[in-house]
Amino acid sequence: MKRVLLLSLLLVVAFNFSSCKSEKKPDYSKENKVEAKKSTAAFSLKNAKNEINFTAYKTSDKIPVGGQFKKIDITTGGEGNSIKEAINNAEFAIPVSSIFTKDTSRDFKIKKFFFGIMDSTKLLSGKLVIENDSIGYANIKMNGITEKVSFLYTIEANTFSMKATMDITKWNASTALNSLNLACKDLHKGADGVSKTWSDVALDIKSTF
Repeated sequence: MKRVLLLSLLLVVAFNFSSCKSEKKPDYSKENKVEAKKSTAAFSLKNAKNEINFTAYKTSDKIPVGGQFKKIDITTGGEGNSIKEAINNAEFAIPVSSIFTKDTSRDFKIKKFFFGIMDSTKLLSGKLVIENDSIGYANIKMNGITEKVSFLYTIEANTFSMKATMDITKWNASTALNSLNLACKDLHKGADGVSKTWSDVALDIKSTF
């Protein structure tokens, strides 16, 4: 009886082992692989060198203070068979944390006392529209408000250059402007003893493809 039981047990183990061994392994090599779509466009804003420079002004004498944003993300579009085509209808997002004025203290104050008290303004976002061979406009969202900013542009060789001026009061940003001026009160005070931060900001933007 013991011999029969032992033989039966050996047969069961052998059967289970052979079943496991013959089990077909999944062929992962046949799985569909999702590859990132590569751009075939001649011009791509994502691959271009993008420079976003701005000039703000302080004191009654309107002394310029330059700065730039070091990062821009192209969220939609930005490709074409010509530079105009790549610019037209491109949508973008600029993190305000990427601001750079060559003064860390100033950068901190702009982020905290200006953008920091606005509504949902971790990003400046918008859309570029080309109207003809020299003018266009950008719909820029800031402080929860979208406003149109007209610009002039040129294309020389592989470089797109645009210039524009923003009046930030159009984005209901007077409170933010006053907050920044208060934080920089003495630094924005001119010879007349008046502390002033101007509401107009000049933009100078270049994309080199």
